[in-house]
Amino acid sequence: MSNEMHADLIGLQNALLNTTNVEQFLHELAVLATRTVADELCCGMTLRQRGRLPATAACTDPLAAQADDVQFQTGDGPSLYATRRGERVHIQDMTRHDRWPRFCGRAVSLGIRSCLVVPLSTAGEPVGALALYARRPFAFGPDETRRADRFARHASGALALALRMASCEDLNDQLRSSIASRTVIDQALGVIMATEHCPQEKAFALLRTVSQNTNVKLRDLAATIVTSVSGEPPRPASPFEEG
Repeated sequence: MSNEMHADLIGLQNALLNTTNVEQFLHELAVLATRTVADELCCGMTLRQRGRLPATAACTDPLAAQADDVQFQTGDGPSLYATRRGERVHIQDMTRHDRWPRFCGRAVSLGIRSCLVVPLSTAGEPVGALALYARRPFAFGPDETRRADRFARHASGALALALRMASCEDLNDQLRSSIASRTVIDQALGVIMATEHCPQEKAFALLRTVSQNTNVKLRDLAATIVTSVSGEPPRPASPFEEG
């Protein structure tokens, strides 16, 4: 393993370990990209989630944010192209490039003269892009392009892991909420069984019928029943939050 590759992996590992949410990780990813490829760059990261239009997920500074915003306003540009097609885009000199004239004209007015956009992919599908912007033309030679391509490959794997971890966290939150709801409902069923002298199945049927007729969520109705008997709202303990 080369020293450059090792540095990439260490940086991405630290970003995963030292950030507390996906937003922070994406920002660190953008910062790492600029540090890896060349000096005096800024970076904007575009991501496309399922069922949603591509959007800027992170920027190293306002200049990159403005450059990305131009593309979303016009509906086209190098970042959007790389995100949709999974292909690298290299603009050596914005003043001589005619593929995206509105973007290039605005970029030049912002002080950007060249850019390199490398796609990000997970499971073989393009999901975003890293757009590296420079204030001077011809800022991205063979070495910078090679480093950008290599970093994008490694970043794609780290991005997939971060998104999967975020998905697991969402699932854990849902699980904790479900367990808490189940506990409150079970307490309410006990109250109904005691007052109506009925089995659990009938108690649940009664609770569900009242919930549907009053358009009140099952858990909220159960909490009201428990509160009316105990004199205070239920505070179910989740086993995942103890110890």
